Amino acid sequence: MKKILICLIVLTLFVVMSLPSSVFSISTNKPINASDIELVKKVTVKGKPQGGKSSPTAATGTIGVNCTGNKYAIVIGINDYPGEANDLQYCVNDANSMVEALVKYEYTNIQLITDENATRSNIKSAIDSIRLSISSGDEVFFFFSGHGAKGRADDGDKEAVDESIVIWGDDGDFDYLWDGELKKIFEGFATNRIIFVFDSCLSGGMTDLKADGRVINMACSESGVSYEFSDIKHGQFTYYFTVEGMLNNEADTNTGDGSVTIEEAFDYAKANCVYQKPTISDSFTNDLLP
Repeated sequence: MKKILICLIVLTLFVVMSLPSSVFSISTNKPINASDIELVKKVTVKGKPQGGKSSPTAATGTIGVNCTGNKYAIVIGINDYPGEANDLQYCVNDANSMVEALVKYEYTNIQLITDENATRSNIKSAIDSIRLSISSGDEVFFFFSGHGAKGRADDGDKEAVDESIVIWGDDGDFDYLWDGELKKIFEGFATNRIIFVFDSCLSGGMTDLKADGRVINMACSESGVSYEFSDIKHGQFTYYFTVEGMLNNEADTNTGDGSVTIEEAFDYAKANCVYQKPTISDSFTNDLLP
């Protein structure tokens, strides 16, 4: 009996160790161990941004391969954080506008997660549900608007300082999805068409997610702050990227047919944002039309 028990333990350990890191991560809802965590608040400004213009940097003017399958999206916006000192005003507006834009671009499976529902378990469950459904011709869109943070996290990468998006913990307190952790969560997807948009402070550090076929749109630099404005009632990056860029077609500089590529939307947002410097990591061949 003792030998049988030992064999079962060894077999169990072998199976667990054989699992890909992404599978193990997605099934575990425990927060990553981290120290020296600093929440970097998105700044709310009265009035409206008065943006300048800059030269386009992302759009090539050539449309890449179109999506041939289904389109899935996870859209997260957090105004209400634990307590009151860190609440924001327009991140849920950002999320709602992004949903409207994605509907325009024929996304049929959109999961909207806001405020206290934006917990570690709910976000991971949403990602996992898509992981189990997608095929090679499908497309995935992940959007986040809220606070960012930095710290020293045991998230599997070699960075001395890690960046994260700030969410709700399953215990009702603050929690953090770190860049290296997000990288693991999104490994092994059946599709290489994944679009990320982060409207949060320090979002320029989310380049850990870089992989073939992915476009990562980040509202500011790795050390920068993201802003929201009272007159436009949005984060300014989301406003120019989504509201004016995608919904109002202001970013359509290529074909003039009302279809805006991700790179065009990014260029338009970068040209109009003030106080922050949007960045992009584009590993998609030519321009991605969502």
